[in-house]
Amino acid sequence: MRIELATAPGDPARPNEDWAATALPAAGRGGVLVVLDGVTPPPGNGDCVHDVPWFTARLGGALTELSGSRRDLPLTRILAESIRRTADAHRGTCDLSHPRTPQATVVLARWDEEAVEHLVLSDSALLLESPDGVVRAVLDDRLDRLPAGLLVSDEVADARARNKEGGFFTAAADPSVAALAVTGRTPARDVRALAALTDGATRWVETFREGDWADCLALTAKAGPRGLIDRVRELERADADAGRTYLRHGKTHDDATAVYVEL
Repeated sequence: MRIELATAPGDPARPNEDWAATALPAAGRGGVLVVLDGVTPPPGNGDCVHDVPWFTARLGGALTELSGSRRDLPLTRILAESIRRTADAHRGTCDLSHPRTPQATVVLARWDEEAVEHLVLSDSALLLESPDGVVRAVLDDRLDRLPAGLLVSDEVADARARNKEGGFFTAAADPSVAALAVTGRTPARDVRALAALTDGATRWVETFREGDWADCLALTAKAGPRGLIDRVRELERADADAGRTYLRHGKTHDDATAVYVEL
C-alpha cells in the first residue's frame, strides 16, 4: 500500500485551514482517509472564540478515531457524531447558530478487504480509480448549481444558501447535515487507487482546465500530492502575473491539500 499526503497554505502568513489524516489498522487490510477544508470567515463575522484550525483539528480527529474504531457504523453516523462532539466542545462559549460558526467541507473514505466506503460534503473531491484505469469523481455539486445571484459575496451565500434547503451544506454544528452528504460503497476489487483533494488542489481541473479527473489522478500518482500542488501554484502565479485571479476575495492562492492512496 502506498499513501502520500501534502498540504500547503494559501498564504504563509496565515494558518492553513485544511486538515488531513490517514490511519491504518494494527492488523489486516484496510484504512481511513479524512480531508477537511475549513471555511474562512469574513473579518469580524461570527461569534466564536475559536478559529477555523481549532475546529478542523477537532472535527478531523473525531472523524479519524471513529472511522477506525467503529467500523460497524456507517460514515454518515460517524460524521454526525463527530459534528456533535465538536459542537459540544465549544457550545458553552460560542454562538453555534451563527451562519459563520466554524465549519468545513468533508471527504471521508474507509476501506477493507471487502469494500471502499466514501462520503463527500461540499466542494472537495474524491477520485476513485478502477484496476483498468477508469477514474470516477465523487462530487457534491450543490454549490456549483446555485443561481449566480446567490454567490455575489460570501455574506450573500451565507444569508440565502449556506446550510439551508435548496442551498449547499457544510459540516458546522448541526449533525443532521451528515444525512445530506454524497455517499457510496464500491467493492474493493473495483478500486486500485483513490485521492482526496480540497478545492485549492482541484483548481488544476476545475479552474485551469489542465486536464480531466483521470489526468489529475495520473499526475498525482506520478508526481505525488506535492507535485500536484506545486503545479497549481505555478498556474496561479502565472495568472497573477497576467493580472488575472479566479478565487473569491481576490486571493492568488488558496490552502491546498491532496492525499493519494494506492491499495
